Amino acid sequence: MTDSVLIEGLAVETVIGVYDWEREVAQRLLVDLELAWDNSVPAAQDDVTQALDYAAVSDRVGRYLKERQPQLLETAAEGLAACLQQEFGVAWLQLTIRKPGAVPQARSVGVRIERGQRP
Repeated sequence: MTDSVLIEGLAVETVIGVYDWEREVAQRLLVDLELAWDNSVPAAQDDVTQALDYAAVSDRVGRYLKERQPQLLETAAEGLAACLQQEFGVAWLQLTIRKPGAVPQARSVGVRIERGQRP
């Protein structure tokens, strides 16, 4: 199976960063996800209950980042990947988190990780 569900450009306002001033303000993160999911089952039955609920995944991403308020993007990515795999039964995912404006010379900085095995 090589099917995926994509969520791109998910904006989350949260506290993140290592500097004192960063711990006092919310900053915008942009999250991109590719989640392995067998789309043939919901497609064959035209049944939303068999599909990966991307609205629920998006909501969980936002809640996770707002609750945890990690210092590092790396910590956010690792924890979020584990959370999504456990709660949604996703065997493999690729996760990118970007922090726009963190470096004045760049549009954004970020991290990308892959976790699990592609089925």
